Amino acid sequence: MMGKLHQQQGAVLDIQIMADPAVTDFIDTHSSVLDSAIQQQSMSEGMRKRLQRSNYIFSGMKTFHELNEAFPSLLDENGNRKPFEQFLNDVQKIDSTYNRNYLRAEYNFVQASAGMAARWESFMEDGERYNLQYRTQKDNKVRPEQSALDGVTLPPSDPFWQEYFPPNGWNCRCTVVQVRKSKYPVTSHAEAMERGQEATGKDTRGIFRFNPGIEQKTVPDYNPYTIKRCKDCDIASKLAAFIPDNEVCAACQLVRSCYNGKTKKTERERIESNKKLYDRLSKDKKYIDVDFNPENGAVKATHVGHNVGSGEGFRLEKELVSKLYSCGHAVILCDEQKKGRDGNVLPSLDMVLDGVRMDIKSITKNKAFYGAAIREKNNQLARFNARSDVHENADTLCLYFNDPAMFAPEKITKGFDYMVSKTSKEIFIKHIICIINSAKGLEIKKYDFT
Repeated sequence: MMGKLHQQQGAVLDIQIMADPAVTDFIDTHSSVLDSAIQQQSMSEGMRKRLQRSNYIFSGMKTFHELNEAFPSLLDENGNRKPFEQFLNDVQKIDSTYNRNYLRAEYNFVQASAGMAARWESFMEDGERYNLQYRTQKDNKVRPEQSALDGVTLPPSDPFWQEYFPPNGWNCRCTVVQVRKSKYPVTSHAEAMERGQEATGKDTRGIFRFNPGIEQKTVPDYNPYTIKRCKDCDIASKLAAFIPDNEVCAACQLVRSCYNGKTKKTERERIESNKKLYDRLSKDKKYIDVDFNPENGAVKATHVGHNVGSGEGFRLEKELVSKLYSCGHAVILCDEQKKGRDGNVLPSLDMVLDGVRMDIKSITKNKAFYGAAIREKNNQLARFNARSDVHENADTLCLYFNDPAMFAPEKITKGFDYMVSKTSKEIFIKHIICIINSAKGLEIKKYDFT
């Protein structure tokens, strides 16, 4: 990126450099670091994609400031252009400041924001059933001003949570939990807002007064790399017609255009890849019910050796495939009748979803947690991975919830912990994908266990 900057001519930075591949590659790399901070969070795929978009735009605006700060170093004290190696050496301090010192705090903030966004999404599933309570870590590292917020208790619909939901600053460790309405008295709205103002008084510009779950962003629009008007700017919805009147707005427009272009390219490549998969499977006599939707790139196919039946499990599996296909996924039901040299049927897995092989378990009974089901499927993965023709271990389980009332995040994490405590053999499950047939449509939430 600095090599591309070194080629710049003129007295001011050419904003069009933001769309140069060398710069967009740098933005991609920076945003991927921030994306890694949210990988362990359980949330809907929709929420995850919007948070990743926020990471990209934040990374782009930060990159613009880094370029702006490095640009004056192109010339020496006599106004002559420096040799590239000298210029690169002179901007190392900028790299260290932005991509070591700042990035460490930004990573922590994004991680906290993503965690609270996931928590907010979970809270919304319960509506007004519980109140929410603000809690600090109650140790000697808690900032005195943020202690004022500890214990604030209000319903989720109170506007207080729009401004004072954590994180409320760099390296903020505060959280919010659900509490029973009968257990804690509700704080008056006026008192809560007063305590919020006291806690965030040093944030005079109000940069951190946002709710990452409501706004579906890891970083607020107004942050150290943007300007105050970004709070109310509607650039995202009128990008083509927007005429920037300053460098920051112009850079933001280009960053968003690059992101939109990147997203469209990724989607186009996905559809093209799935079309090739369809072309191959449609010519393979071992697959039936092969279909492709050119609008959303969905593919579905069933191996002739896949087990079928009329029971509840088979019905739910068929329903799951239909819903995934309608949402644009590639769903391949696998061979479950392949035999080994001894003539016995080999252990198998049910499905390949978007290129990932996994076993399916439809949840039909509401339990405190699903440890037994997860343990059963870990054993199935172990048997499948022991096959001599398996060269890459399968590590994913799909849990399907036709009844959304049976799903709760803690039932998955508790179930995994239970499975680990009861299993003396190797743990093969590294990812659990929960597919929930909710009123909002099909929701997919991924849990990673490493």
